[in-house]
Amino acid sequence: MIFLPVQCRMARAALGLGVRELAAAAKVSIDTVARFERGEELKERTIDALRRALEVAGVEFTNGDQPGVRLTKAAAAHSTKAASASNPTVIAKAARRKVAKATEKKR
Repeated sequence: MIFLPVQCRMARAALGLGVRELAAAAKVSIDTVARFERGEELKERTIDALRRALEVAGVEFTNGDQPGVRLTKAAAAHSTKAASASNPTVIAKAARRKVAKATEKKR
């Protein structure tokens, strides 16, 4: 599956994650995430780690006519509940907790 830098940025935005949070979830450096999003070449296993961390957080990647991302039904439902609180900070914190829990399960 193709995973493009623009999809990484879109996925982080959809989840409300910063570069630091994604780096921690994927167990890579902050600079590595930034380099990928700038389009620099990285090892395949590093790109896979970034993609897996975003998928665990609830992102699906689409590669039709134009590459994109969408939240899984569970992530979207969770996001909708948090959005109803009218507080974007709640959404970001919930996404971060989900990534942290998924990362802990992998250890």
